[in-house]
Amino acid sequence: MPGRTASPGDARHDGDPERYRPGYELVAERLLQYIAEENLRQGDRLPTEQGLAEILGTTRNVVREAVKVLAALGRLSVRRGAGIFVASGGAVLGEDELAHFQPTDMEHVLMLLDYRRLIESENARRAASIANPVEVRAIRQTAEDSAVDGVREDPETFTQADAKFHGAVAVAAHNVFLQAAVATVRRFAAQSDVLLFHGAAPGSLAEAGRQHVAIAEAIADGDADRAAGLMTAHIETTQRQFERRIRDRLFDLGGHS
Repeated sequence: MPGRTASPGDARHDGDPERYRPGYELVAERLLQYIAEENLRQGDRLPTEQGLAEILGTTRNVVREAVKVLAALGRLSVRRGAGIFVASGGAVLGEDELAHFQPTDMEHVLMLLDYRRLIESENARRAASIANPVEVRAIRQTAEDSAVDGVREDPETFTQADAKFHGAVAVAAHNVFLQAAVATVRRFAAQSDVLLFHGAAPGSLAEAGRQHVAIAEAIADGDADRAAGLMTAHIETTQRQFERRIRDRLFDLGGHS
C-alpha cells in the first residue's frame, strides 16, 4: 500500500499543539484508505484487529483506538463476537460512493465543499424568497449567536451555533431533500474536522460569524441573489481555509519525514 504507515506512538509537534497527530489518528486515515483500496462496501467485514495491525504496520492497541474513532464517526461498526464491519454512511445520496469518502483526502474534501456550495447557495436563495417571519427570526438569531461565539473563538460552541444557522437556512428553503443534503454534507465535514483539525475549525470563527450575519440580513431583506452570492462566498472562504490548513499540515509532515 502506498504512503507512510504510522508507528504506535507517532505524532507530529513543532510547537503548535494544533499539529499534534497521535498515532491512532494516522492509523484511522490509513484504515479508510485501505477500505477504499480494497473496494469494501457497506456491511463488508474487515480483518481482525491483529490482522489490521499487520496490514497497517502498527500495533493492535493503536488499531483498536483507530477503530473506536471511526466507529464514533459512523464509518465502522463493531459487533461483539462478530467483528469489525464497514458501516452504513447514513447518507441520502450515493451510498456506495459516499461510503468511500476519505476525510483527509484533499480531492474528496474539495468535492464535498463544491457540493456544499451548490446546495447551500440554493437554500439561501430560496430562504430569501419564501421564508416566513418566524424562520427569518430563527436565521437572524442563530447568525448573531454564531457571531458572538466566533469572537470568543470557542470552537465547540461555535460549531453548535454554526450548525443551527445552516440548519435554519435549510428549513426556510422548504425542501426536505435540500435539508437532508445539508445534514449529510455537514456530517462528512465534521469527520474531516476531527481527523484533520482535532474538531477545531479550519479558519477564523469570527469571520465566519460575520458572514453568517450578512447572509441573514440578505435573507431578511428578501434579496435572493445577494443571499445566494454571500453564501457562495462563505463556502469559498471555508474552502480556502481548508486548503491553507491542509497545505500547512502537509508541509509540516514533509519537513519531519
